[in-house]
Amino acid sequence: MQTSDHQNSGGIHQFYHQPVRKLEPCCLSEVQVLDNNECPSNGIQQTHISFGAYNEQYFTLESGPVSAGYIVCDSSPSDGSFSSNRSPFSPQGSQSYLSDPHHSPDNVSGSPLSGSSVVDDGNELRHKLRELELSLLGPDSDTTDSCNCSFRSGVLAQAASISRWNMVEMIPRLDLKQVLVACAKAVSENDMSMTAELMGLLEQMVSVTGEPIQRLGAYMLEGLRARLESSGSIIYKALKCKEPTGPELLSYMHILYQICPFYKFAYMSANVVIGEAIKNEPRIHIIDFQIAQGSQWVSLIQALACRPGGPPFVRITGVDDSDSAYARGGGLDMVGLRLSKVAESCNVPFEFHAAGMSGCEVELDNLRIYQGEALAVNFPYMLHHMPDESVSTRNHRDRLLRLIKSLQPKVVTLVEQESNTNTSAFLPRFIETLDYYNAMYESIDVARPRDDKQRISAEQHCVARDIVNIIACEGAERVERHELLGKWRSRFAMAGFTQYPLSSSVSVAIKDMLKDYSQNFWLQERNGALYLSWKNRVLATSCAWV
Repeated sequence: MQTSDHQNSGGIHQFYHQPVRKLEPCCLSEVQVLDNNECPSNGIQQTHISFGAYNEQYFTLESGPVSAGYIVCDSSPSDGSFSSNRSPFSPQGSQSYLSDPHHSPDNVSGSPLSGSSVVDDGNELRHKLRELELSLLGPDSDTTDSCNCSFRSGVLAQAASISRWNMVEMIPRLDLKQVLVACAKAVSENDMSMTAELMGLLEQMVSVTGEPIQRLGAYMLEGLRARLESSGSIIYKALKCKEPTGPELLSYMHILYQICPFYKFAYMSANVVIGEAIKNEPRIHIIDFQIAQGSQWVSLIQALACRPGGPPFVRITGVDDSDSAYARGGGLDMVGLRLSKVAESCNVPFEFHAAGMSGCEVELDNLRIYQGEALAVNFPYMLHHMPDESVSTRNHRDRLLRLIKSLQPKVVTLVEQESNTNTSAFLPRFIETLDYYNAMYESIDVARPRDDKQRISAEQHCVARDIVNIIACEGAERVERHELLGKWRSRFAMAGFTQYPLSSSVSVAIKDMLKDYSQNFWLQERNGALYLSWKNRVLATSCAWV
């Protein structure tokens, strides 16, 4: 899809100016809705109730223009900035297990939306639409689902003219989650008439300055549109109102780093584990498979400098792809220079090796393994990007684990989203994404005002493209493929790993860090792993292997 073909007022920029509507808790059973048919002869959808023409409201996140005033950049992000423009909840507890038999037994949270609960949403919604028609047109209406798109009386014309006003009045009584799921179900069943109606309705309900579910709904609606147009991969690669510069993108990630504990959870848990595993080693080699700016290792280098008897020799191999290079404004040599200066200031013998490539491309020769070095490997929110056996016969996800196991590391750290989107079919995957990211958006909501322009930009450029990819793409183009910890355990076990026990120091460090965030974040240690949750939804897990 060429986004230039759809430059109009229905674009994402419209969401910036939509008033926030408070949604009352109410299910679709209290709403009156009905079926529709298109009317190409007059450009109006001759539905029993029209919620707005699909084509006229068409937009993409990529095409909508935005005033420069909405882009607020932090020109000097702190050392804690995470430079990859992938979200950690790219970015986990209820899960949709309808198509994946390998769900985790560790998942205990409940989802408000189950796969079975939406099976009848389409028929129910049609019934509600019919009831709404009767309430507006009266019982004598002679329109039927098989109408030939010609108005038989002035009654229908009058209904078409007032239907939008009635729809606006009824919006506060709708349940946005149920409307989103009903729309996804219509898409999955290729019911374009119902899809167009529901998309028109959703356009009136979502807002990037609204409540968490309204903001999430804006991007999930974009994902549904992209799926229909097969443009998901294009948007994933270049999601923009205007393409952010490297410094802008870096500042957006810095905003998320400040207001969410997801990155710090990954950095701290891995650092404590690695620090304990190599505490007596004279020579250390760390392979980081998503090194970004290298900020994670500053504190570890400083801690090693204080080791009794003197610091060890430290070598870090940084693996990273072009996304992080763009945000950094340069290659991995910038990371190496920065870490070398930190090590020099601490009198720590240091060497940096750059492996500027995707994890799919990594082979043994790229890692420079030397005898006599204690090896630690770090996978921070990275392995879910590796295609598995459902995508490629090479199965890079398991291939990479077998490669690392052959190197006999002292420890391997894994931090991942606790979500089930890898092999799930479209509809359960949509429901899972809605549930998972709703919790994430709620957690962001408590940290910044609803109309905060920096938050809007961070969500759009760092989170929305992941959502679009999960919903709109299939096959090799769908790179956001999360798995539950139970599945990761199976993969590590098949590669020959055993779980590495976590000391109490790890959970103590994370709990101390969480004191700076909302009390709705909480930590649980279970079966040798740490679970970071928002309320009753597990968002991320951290564990270690050897």
